[in-house]
Amino acid sequence: MGQLPKETSINSLRRVLELECKKGYSNKAVIGGLDKFLRKQEGKIIQDVNDRELLTSFNNLGLAKSNYSSWDVKKRKQWIATILEWIDEVEQGRERKKSSTLAADTLPAVDKTRQMERVSYGLDSSITSIRGITTNTATRFAKLGVRTIYDLLYFLPRRYIDYSQRKPIAELEEGKEQTIIATIWQSKVVTLGSRQGTEAIVGDETGNIRIVWFNQPYLAKNFRTNARIAISGIISSFKGRRVFESPEWELIQTRELIHTARLVPIYPLTSGLYTRRVRKWTKEAVDSWAWQLVEFLPSEIKKRYQLLDLPQAIIQAHYPDNHRIAEEARKRLAFDELFLLQLGLLARKQNWQEGQPGNAFNINRELLQRFLSYLPFTLTRAQQRVLNEVLLDLEQPKAMSRLLQGEVGSGKTIIATLALLIACDNGYQGALMAPTEVLAEQHFDNICNYLAKASSESSSLLPAPRNNLHCYAGILSQPITVALLIGSISESEKENLHNKIRQGEIDIVIGTHAIIQEEVEFNKLGLAVIDEQHRFGVLQRSALRQKGFNPHMLVMTATPIPRTMALTIYGDLDLSIIDELPPGRRLAEAKWLDPEGREKAYSFIYHQINKGKQAFIIYPLIEESEVVEARAATTEYQRLSKEVFPDLKLGLLHGRMPAADKEQVMRRFRNGEFDILVSTSVVEVGIDVPNANVILIEGADRFGLSQLHQFRGRVGRDKEQGYCLLISDKLSREVESRPETGKKTEDEWKHRLELLEEIQDGFKLAEEDLKLRGPGEFFGTQQSGLPELKVASITNVQLLETARREATTFFRNNPDAAKDRTSPLGEKLTRIWQGHIEWS
Repeated sequence: MGQLPKETSINSLRRVLELECKKGYSNKAVIGGLDKFLRKQEGKIIQDVNDRELLTSFNNLGLAKSNYSSWDVKKRKQWIATILEWIDEVEQGRERKKSSTLAADTLPAVDKTRQMERVSYGLDSSITSIRGITTNTATRFAKLGVRTIYDLLYFLPRRYIDYSQRKPIAELEEGKEQTIIATIWQSKVVTLGSRQGTEAIVGDETGNIRIVWFNQPYLAKNFRTNARIAISGIISSFKGRRVFESPEWELIQTRELIHTARLVPIYPLTSGLYTRRVRKWTKEAVDSWAWQLVEFLPSEIKKRYQLLDLPQAIIQAHYPDNHRIAEEARKRLAFDELFLLQLGLLARKQNWQEGQPGNAFNINRELLQRFLSYLPFTLTRAQQRVLNEVLLDLEQPKAMSRLLQGEVGSGKTIIATLALLIACDNGYQGALMAPTEVLAEQHFDNICNYLAKASSESSSLLPAPRNNLHCYAGILSQPITVALLIGSISESEKENLHNKIRQGEIDIVIGTHAIIQEEVEFNKLGLAVIDEQHRFGVLQRSALRQKGFNPHMLVMTATPIPRTMALTIYGDLDLSIIDELPPGRRLAEAKWLDPEGREKAYSFIYHQINKGKQAFIIYPLIEESEVVEARAATTEYQRLSKEVFPDLKLGLLHGRMPAADKEQVMRRFRNGEFDILVSTSVVEVGIDVPNANVILIEGADRFGLSQLHQFRGRVGRDKEQGYCLLISDKLSREVESRPETGKKTEDEWKHRLELLEEIQDGFKLAEEDLKLRGPGEFFGTQQSGLPELKVASITNVQLLETARREATTFFRNNPDAAKDRTSPLGEKLTRIWQGHIEWS
């Protein structure tokens, strides 16, 4: 190339166009619109160019002749993509020029083979080691989590387009994806509509066909007469003649075809990355570096399940020879993910339990029986079973790591209270951490109520209204002091509690994240309980654990998770399930309504409030959206307050509110200051309002079954019947779902809501939810603290159980394998679990 455009003019053009992409092609990237800017910019670039070929291709873009403001979004998007591709070519030309100059200056032996050059680059080398990937391109790849050659090898296609069906031109059929191998007879730049493009005529022994590429006039120079070319795409008809419109193309040379005549990979993209170039770079990475991947899977496991070798699996996952081998490749990589996930979890559990000795508690069963005798209820069989499992753990000289699952209202808190009581009886402190202040206050109130019933004397150690430090005598040989530590208390109160915790004057601390602040030092923490543990990250759970010398850990959740998935995701925890509700505890009745039934629902709510009750009204959105047609909490709150319930007191709660404001709203609702709480899904977990007995859920088709079940658990928490009303707007009946299942139909969401009406068991609903929505939607976001699953699906129960069984057996026979970072398996574990495992 000759003199290149100045970097400033190119960068300016790129920045504006990328900003326009981010703004949704709305013509708002620059003041005065894009047409005015482009006319000025074209002149600047032309002044800086004296290379004829570059100038010709640039002029074909026609910046100054654009009529961007009059185009629809589709045409704007296509046109901007064309310009950005041209800019990429310019920048790559600049990089090649720099590289060749550097090579000329520093490398006298320039005839070294490219393969030998790449041997010097390891798998952890930057992707800029690949020819054509500039620093700007590398920045874009980084947005997709790709920084090194290793990352690029594991940057797998989302799907494939089948261009393997090659046909003679005479046998091409309209509307199908097909491939031809042909000879180019002619190609030229033509005007297609109001824009320039490329036209080519190609032929084989059975006939000729016309091919056009819209808005890509620069392609014409690539198509030399008599050259052989592969074309893959869908045939359409124009004026009675068959034509390929903007198909994939590839000149047939000695190298392997990657864009046509095969299963063609489709990769995830981001702004500034384009399909053909990404394919070129991944192919280069696979061909040059896949052989460096070291096999880490034990040979007997690989042989037992007939799994491909790792390098072969990577190669075939990117560029498969056929559908069968593509499935085999993805099976191998999915097995790897699940096997390594289980090994990592087992290693983490081993590190927690055996890295240092635990504290074996003496279990005073007479104390527990006496304490329970003071309570106005008896434990259910499920509670008694779970209590025995917990007590058995507490007796061991290694730290308990147990997950306690149970429905809302199933009685998890009493199990936690009994475990904390045992800790205190053994001279240790206990801590219970909850995700919100309101939930922490509820636990404080409940545990204090239990202790007060069994105490011969109870007292508050602080004046009203705070009362967040209580003392109970007569239960143990020494009084039990319980404190509430949350962020909203005054600094002087915090300092007072910190001192008492440090001196061992407080036995049980109940609170929020305030418990794990640096200033909090326990004198002798023996048991840590975490409620709604999925709301905390691994680092926060680890921070609480580190407040003591390897304390016992009990984590609780009211979110039902199918057993197989729970054993996988929480493989570092033993599992206990409370699978029955206490006598007299009934889940709210669920009833779905057509939108026409909304007024009846309002009347029902009004009637219940007149009887002294309270209600929730839930919306899927915070604010109205032009993209999603569904009702929003903020606008509906205004409408309900003014038009529907003008004489009632309504509160508003959503996720964008400051934490202190959210806590205040939930506290006021709990205290009865609001009749109705209008909210988003933020109330799904963590607010106990026994007086609320109705919940109305708008846009119910936008929530999963498990989430709807959690909403249902918000009401009917006293002895009276609760009611859960579900409304699906006609506007949102076709909801975008996973790509492989297309759109949810009215029948599908109706079926989901009917399941909620029929099934009361949260675990059965969770199984159904998983079948209907898949793991991505079921969990929402990646489970905190676990490596990302790129290939595996945790709904593939057979592969999941196989990987878990093999990992468990292997770990039992090779307990130190995970720690040996010099072995292929240890190195692989370290790589994918980096930042997730506390290695000993």
